[in-house]
Amino acid sequence: MQRKKAAVDAAITRADRDQGLLLVLTGNGKGKSSSAFGMLARALGHGMKVGVAQFIKGRSDTGEEAFFQRQPGVVWHLLGEGFTWETQNLTRDIKTAQRGWAVVREMLRDPSLGLIVLDELTYPLKYGWLEIDTVLADLKARPPMQHVVITGRGAPQALCDAADTVTELRDIKHAFRAGVRAQKGIDL
Repeated sequence: MQRKKAAVDAAITRADRDQGLLLVLTGNGKGKSSSAFGMLARALGHGMKVGVAQFIKGRSDTGEEAFFQRQPGVVWHLLGEGFTWETQNLTRDIKTAQRGWAVVREMLRDPSLGLIVLDELTYPLKYGWLEIDTVLADLKARPPMQHVVITGRGAPQALCDAADTVTELRDIKHAFRAGVRAQKGIDL
């Protein structure tokens, strides 16, 4: 344990700068958005102003939205109209994503926002509804201490390369496949 402590202490000493981080939470496993919302709660606990932009979800009855909308210092944008297999309108999906990104661009220019969660942004990137180069340029131009968390399956490699931290959640077992519908407090 002495060697371990020395190694950990040395690593902590080497970490000597502060910066806004870009985090990507991806993979097929459950918990990407839940993790991001945990960071949102943590940031609020430190007195930070935070923002959320949800790209795909078109519903406003989730527990996280109900809770965070009541908290001071939270900016919340529901930018989607549902999953593309529900809308069945590619042209509308592209326009919705592009309108959504215009909202996010303004959030990324706001230095008062200490943390921004871009929930399910990977899908508009994966489907080509948003240009990855534009998104990466806007992310790079954000205020130096602004943190951004991006969630969703299938994060493009260019986004992962630009990120400071990438976590892939792996699906091992899920209740839905056993016939259990989405549960309040867990999935909604």
